[in-house]
Amino acid sequence: MKKNNPISFLEDSFLSIKEYLEGEMNPKKPFFDEKFILQLKVETTSLLSLCETLNADQKIIKALNALINQNNTKEIQYKAEHFFLSDLITVYNQQSAKEDEKARFVLAYYFDVLKNHQFADANAIQTLNRLVANPDFKANLDHIRKQNVLHSIDQKSNQSFLITALSQTKSDKLQQTLEAMNNFATLAFNLSFDKAALDQIVASAQSKEKNSAVNNLPDNDSLEKVLEELHQLVGLEKVKNDVKELINLLEIQKRRDSEGLKNIDITLHTVFLGPPGTGKTSVARLLSRIYKHLGFLSKGQLYETDREGMIAGYVGQTATKVDKVVQESLGGVLFIDEAYALTQNLMGNDYGAEAVNTLLKRMEDHRDDLSVVVAGYTEPMKIFVESNPGLRSRFNRFFYFDHFTAEQLYQIFETFCKQSDFIIDESAKEKLEDTFDLLVDQKDDSFGNARVVRNLFEKCVQNQANRIIKLTKISKKTLKTFTEEDIPEPKDTQEQVSFSVDKK
Repeated sequence: MKKNNPISFLEDSFLSIKEYLEGEMNPKKPFFDEKFILQLKVETTSLLSLCETLNADQKIIKALNALINQNNTKEIQYKAEHFFLSDLITVYNQQSAKEDEKARFVLAYYFDVLKNHQFADANAIQTLNRLVANPDFKANLDHIRKQNVLHSIDQKSNQSFLITALSQTKSDKLQQTLEAMNNFATLAFNLSFDKAALDQIVASAQSKEKNSAVNNLPDNDSLEKVLEELHQLVGLEKVKNDVKELINLLEIQKRRDSEGLKNIDITLHTVFLGPPGTGKTSVARLLSRIYKHLGFLSKGQLYETDREGMIAGYVGQTATKVDKVVQESLGGVLFIDEAYALTQNLMGNDYGAEAVNTLLKRMEDHRDDLSVVVAGYTEPMKIFVESNPGLRSRFNRFFYFDHFTAEQLYQIFETFCKQSDFIIDESAKEKLEDTFDLLVDQKDDSFGNARVVRNLFEKCVQNQANRIIKLTKISKKTLKTFTEEDIPEPKDTQEQVSFSVDKK
């Protein structure tokens, strides 16, 4: 997807247009002081760091772009900072009665950072106060507001795109994003959202999620596109080959059907075996689309759940939860992560057996339009499948996911960088390679693979922000580049990984 810059910019830096400064526009009392600008710089830098983290998560970016009406601009993929700008404009429109020169400067400041990757000079406080007093400044800012507000598909004008998307994807960055919105509202309008107001925003977004369709396939999706995405996944050569062989089998089954020949029963239910962070969910999502394109499923969506999503604490409620999960999954793939947890405790008031038996019945009831994928560590999953004759008879296809190599972990890190407009200089590359060599050498069965890489990437983003915030001038290249200083020491990363495992 082509990533054009969708923001409408003026030719020059918005906060340094000389025409604003012509004439006598000196306010009698400053609208803001140097301390205010420095505080604004801190909040903006923190926000951009948060946006880089959000941009690294394609699930979030896809959810964001699915919310807006792009008309004929399908080639544009908006990023988190663009959605924050739109959300900020929405707040301004709602608080127009409170808007003053200081508030306008907050919006202009954030806009100018996005355009020029540099911050207004706090030492030029008198000049900046003169700037916002000029009527032309307000006129240009109004034009920017009209050009850069995004419109939702359902035409709701008061929707926060970021909060909606983060709620839909159940992102752990939701609270941090709410705080960032709160901080900017406070700076601009002395407006602080209370907890009840924030809860209402989140509840509204989650309500929208529950009422939305679960079938969010890419536009103009095809089997060829799915196979290309499968091919682009790092590693997983055995899994890729297993998927291709399954496709061959299903295509021949369809050909035999068209010729009126008898076919054996083929189960679409599959067991994914392997450590965390090795792409099991990604492959399950691709499988759901493959089954749809081959005509074996009607919708092709993926529904993810786990033990908590299927088991209740009281008699009779577990079956109801399982029924709901299955109903949401019809036409697609039901993905149950760490499925062995369903049967790890069959004593006392545990309803795992009820969940499994209900699931098996629903799988039989909907065998023509439901695929179930159970996933988890290899040995516990084997015990799980053997724990019930019904499971053993329905799950006879196994995909094995291996740990990534050090080279593959580095490729995954590069992918995160590419998705978020970062580059790695040579010194950083060498340190990263040392890190991944150490992680692979010290790994155990619980090693998180791609999840560890994502955590390391986010730490590098934070370290880079802490380094460059001290610079007086920040270029676009500076914003993009990871240096050796931004990469944690390999031993520190290894100790952090070990600590997380021990804590679990």
